[in-house]
Amino acid sequence: MPHKSIPLWVTTLAILFAGCVLYVWLRSEPLDLVERTPTLQGSQAEAKAESLARVVDLTGCFKFFDDVPAGKLKGSWHGFRGDKQDNINTDSPDLFTTWPTTGPEILWQIEVGDGHAMPAIVNGCAYLLDYDEARSGDILKCLNADTGALRWEHLYRVKTKRNHGISRTVVATDGHSVLSIGPHCHVLSLVASNGTYQWGMDMVARYGTKVPLWYTGQCPLIDNNMAILAPAGTNVVLCGLDLITGKTLFETPSPRGIEMSHSSVMVMTFDGVRQYVYAGLGGIIGVQADGEARGKLLWKTTDFTPSVVAPSPVPLTDNRFLMTAGYGSGSAMFRVSRDTTDTWKAELLFKRDKKVFACEQQTPILLKGRLYSILPSDGGGERQQLACMTLDGERLWTSGKDDLFGLGPFLATQDGLFFLLNDAGTLTLARTSKDGYQRLARHELMGGKGRDAWGPMILVNHRLFLRDSTRLYCLKVGDERK
Repeated sequence: MPHKSIPLWVTTLAILFAGCVLYVWLRSEPLDLVERTPTLQGSQAEAKAESLARVVDLTGCFKFFDDVPAGKLKGSWHGFRGDKQDNINTDSPDLFTTWPTTGPEILWQIEVGDGHAMPAIVNGCAYLLDYDEARSGDILKCLNADTGALRWEHLYRVKTKRNHGISRTVVATDGHSVLSIGPHCHVLSLVASNGTYQWGMDMVARYGTKVPLWYTGQCPLIDNNMAILAPAGTNVVLCGLDLITGKTLFETPSPRGIEMSHSSVMVMTFDGVRQYVYAGLGGIIGVQADGEARGKLLWKTTDFTPSVVAPSPVPLTDNRFLMTAGYGSGSAMFRVSRDTTDTWKAELLFKRDKKVFACEQQTPILLKGRLYSILPSDGGGERQQLACMTLDGERLWTSGKDDLFGLGPFLATQDGLFFLLNDAGTLTLARTSKDGYQRLARHELMGGKGRDAWGPMILVNHRLFLRDSTRLYCLKVGDERK
């Protein structure tokens, strides 16, 4: 019937009208379509967006406070584990072996961003990589080492969320330049005296580096006027860049299966050849450090491959080195050698169980032919105690259940004094020998309320620098060297 056909005509006309409107709109406002091809990492559009989000202007912004001079502190700590990378102070003054009930004198303390980064110290200045959450940026600071007052700062914007802290690396300095690696693998080189920008680089963008689980823990190394870095990326595992210009001096092609860990590059000499040794995720490598073959990959071992690596390799005598880690990994000792055809290898000598000798976060110390470490949290009945082991793998002693140190740092003097800090900021002074451990003093520096006091301590002259997650301290622990 005719009256039943009216809705059909109306619907048809509406469809035609809508089609015309759509046609006109598409011709006047073409869509900017992006192809979304599936990949293992996500679509091309997502990859492009992630790449754009990583673009960081490392020239940043700079502030200089000309009314704050450099300090007068004598001595230096040029980077991670000190001038010789051994975490041993060799030019200590007369250190106090007892403390008053109030503990060592606090010379100064300042608030810092959440993290575990510690300064490098030279020429009366303390250089610290920090994170400013209010301004959403990594910030490299120069402090007066005597007072903690800010001399200059360089900030570049990069958004970072807390993840057991943010900044966690020790910068490196030779007194002329200062070098840092930020949480997201941004490298920055500045003039040490006045903070002038020299160069910057994103290891993720250049080398395909994968940012580690808890951000960058690798501390940069300065060696022979070079910035030595281990991007452990898709194409380069280790590189040397001119410290002042950033020019590439060598790049070591990446062997398969190596990614960036939280460990740092260490300098060692095997069979008379200086090498850069790096423990990445997936294996440990040795790279020639000098000569025409500088940058050549000499050897790789996969005989010790923990899922998480924070400690760095420890150089030993007789062409050996020790590697350790937490999470059940224990420790392993290697000997590096080469045969008559100049082929190198790292031979596994022995392993030790996590309950015998291991360390979860800090790097063990070699002192007077003995190794010292804090046993990991899963180290059995002697967990979190200071342990001493011979180079043959025999454990000599532990500090006892009344002296536990969590994941905290420890450093030594050449005569066997140890400073140890636990997670809550309680500081201990002890004397060690082959016969055992003797506590000399203990003080709850932070009232037992410090949080995640994991940053490596620094001892320069009579001053001990340490921190928890949000405060940096400078303590007087001896008579100043004249």
